[in-house]
Amino acid sequence: MNDDHWRVATFNANSIRTRLPQILDWLERTDVDVLAVQETKVQNREFPLDEFRRAGFYAVFYGVKGHSGVAVISRREPQQVRFGLDQEDEEEDKARALRCVIDEVPILNTYVPQGRDIQSPEFQRKLRWFARLRALLEREYAPDEPLLWLGDLNVAPEPIDVYDPKRFKDHVDFHPAVRQAFRDIMAWGLVDLFRRHHPNEPNHYTYYDYRAKNPVEENKGWRVDHILATAPLAERCINAWIDTQARLVERPSDHTFLVAEFSF
Repeated sequence: MNDDHWRVATFNANSIRTRLPQILDWLERTDVDVLAVQETKVQNREFPLDEFRRAGFYAVFYGVKGHSGVAVISRREPQQVRFGLDQEDEEEDKARALRCVIDEVPILNTYVPQGRDIQSPEFQRKLRWFARLRALLEREYAPDEPLLWLGDLNVAPEPIDVYDPKRFKDHVDFHPAVRQAFRDIMAWGLVDLFRRHHPNEPNHYTYYDYRAKNPVEENKGWRVDHILATAPLAERCINAWIDTQARLVERPSDHTFLVAEFSF
């Protein structure tokens, strides 16, 4: 926390080792206090902890072999670090949900399963994941107390969050069942901080598919990365923005950084 201002960000790195120079450069330029990272794609023993320490940051993380993995990188040491959601946790669940407290603010960093296809068992797993998240909030948190939930949540909540909502109406990140599951969690008592500052504004995206030609230039993206907060914290949020330029650097992730700033 710097001069009573506090900045947090979320970023799906799509391999933290590949994106390490970009992340370190971005952290140096943006004065962010907390960065939640998803899809680190490294097992714990492979996480580049020493590089973050040399740059003056703490890091807590959990990764398994595969395409998941979560981390929180911060200027102050995280407290009460936990991984996973509940007693249903499998090993990969621990690499998709990281909970901690930084600067007295509880933080929940998640990489929600993508779901593959609406006919796949993975899609039902995704819906179950959202239900488990809602149960976790009810069990361990309170909507009238500070809480920050952020990460790659693999859901575009509204039509303005997808560049072509008609085309993607049955996509696993925009399917009505997924959007409803997300609304059910939001109804517990969460505020979408980006939309708090940019209500009803289209063409704001955090993800641009590698397979599309010139997706950033043509603004063909999705808003699937989010920073959400309970009311006591949302009231202190003074700004939120997407750093689209970070998607244009050399060897970028297919996602970019989403940032929220608070005044205390």
